[in-house]
Order: sequence, then structure tokens, then C-alpha cells
Amino acid sequence: MDFITLVSRELMKLTTIDLNADLGETVNDYIDLLPIITSANVACGAHAGGGELLVQTVEAAVKNNVQVGAHPSYPDRENFGRVSLKNRFSKEELAILLKEQISLVITELQKHGKVLSHVKAHGALYNDAVVDHTVAEAIVESASGYPIFGLPNSVLETVANAKGVPFIAEGYMDRAYTNQGALVPRSVEGAVHSHDLALKQIEQLCKTGTLTSLDGEVIDLNIQTLCIHADTPDADKTAREVKELLLSNGINIEPFKAQR
Repeated sequence: MDFITLVSRELMKLTTIDLNADLGETVNDYIDLLPIITSANVACGAHAGGGELLVQTVEAAVKNNVQVGAHPSYPDRENFGRVSLKNRFSKEELAILLKEQISLVITELQKHGKVLSHVKAHGALYNDAVVDHTVAEAIVESASGYPIFGLPNSVLETVANAKGVPFIAEGYMDRAYTNQGALVPRSVEGAVHSHDLALKQIEQLCKTGTLTSLDGEVIDLNIQTLCIHADTPDADKTAREVKELLLSNGINIEPFKAQR
């Protein structure tokens, strides 16, 4: 049985959408993207970033009036957080690890008189939460009521809803999808879209409310925010042109508004 039930919805019916990016993972990766996006997911140091880079990224986001979320992960800098470690930790242990990471961003934001806007898991942690109830519960617990980004109709969404935590359904400009609406693993050829394919994917969303999976099946996508990865080639160019495409289709770009 597929983990996801696809829900029909035309993106054209939206009046606004949030644009987000995973930032603070490499030096200065935020410079070109912050003027374009409305939400930043700041790496907490477990898979990348942290320390002075976290400080700089948060400061730059505040100056650009971009709302800031925490981007925690499994503690695995060697593999950039893209290898599952779900069997290495209990739910309680994982929740503590994630809460410690999230608190770093919260503390830095407090220095600027700002509050955390959301939590978005990174890499393998994000993907595990799509199907694994224990991982999903650990993320929701660590988020302490802050809105959570994740794939629509995932286990993470189910757990967040059950706990009364706002869930922000996320789509991707630069990633390919499976027929079930999951992200194609990065180990598979074609998992990361080129600039041209990313634009084609968003143009299809704008016009039909659907996208085409890597295997060629047309699927519906129900989202509130769109992500671009800072380490994707031409990320700033893609994000800028996607923003222009959305605006030209009558969709305003604004920070998400969480609803309970």
C-alpha cells in the first residue's frame, strides 16, 4: 500500500505561496537566495553549518526580512545527514538531539528580537519522517509546537495533526518525484532537476496543479511552500525565475501563515 494518498488541488487556486531554502550549510550560501525567498531553513550544525555560519545566516535573514526556521538533522556531518540513523536512537534520544539543535537557532533569533517561525528536518531525517511513526513523533515533540514543514499526506503530517501542531505542506522546485508523491532518492539518476527541468515542473504546477513524476506519471500536489536547495546548481537563478513565473500566474509570494 502506498504511503501517500494524493489530493487533487490546483495551484492556480492559491492566492499566495511561500518560497523557502535550506541555508547556512556552506559559507555564504545565503547571499544570493535571501533576497528572493520568504522563509529560510537554517542548518543547526549536525549535518553542516552551525557555529559562526549559523550566526551569520540568521543575521542576514533578519536583515532581509526573511522568517527563520531551524533545519535539524541526524548528527552525521560525514554524510551531510543523508544516511538514515533512525535505528541508532530511541524516540526520546532523537527528540532531545533535535531539540538541542533547534534551540541554537531560537537563541540566535532572540538576539535580534525575533522568534522561530518553523522547523524543517533535513535529508534522511526528513525522508524517514514520511513513513516512520517514531521518527515523526520525535520531530513533532522536538518542535515544541512550532509549525513543521514536510511532504503532504506523510506520516509526519498525520502525527502533527494529531498533536495539534501546524503542518506546512512542502513541494520542491529542484527535485523529482515518484509516482506516489515522494521525493526520488538522490542516489537515483535524475533525482535533482536542472534549471530548465525545475522551471518546467513549476510551470506545470501553475497551469494544471499537477507535476510529472520521474517515471512519467502525472500526479497532483497539495502544497503551501516551495523549496530550493542552496547547493543545487544555479539555485538563485532557478529561484528567481520560479518566483517570476508564479507572480505572472497571479500567485503572490508571501511568508506562510500557519493555521491550527
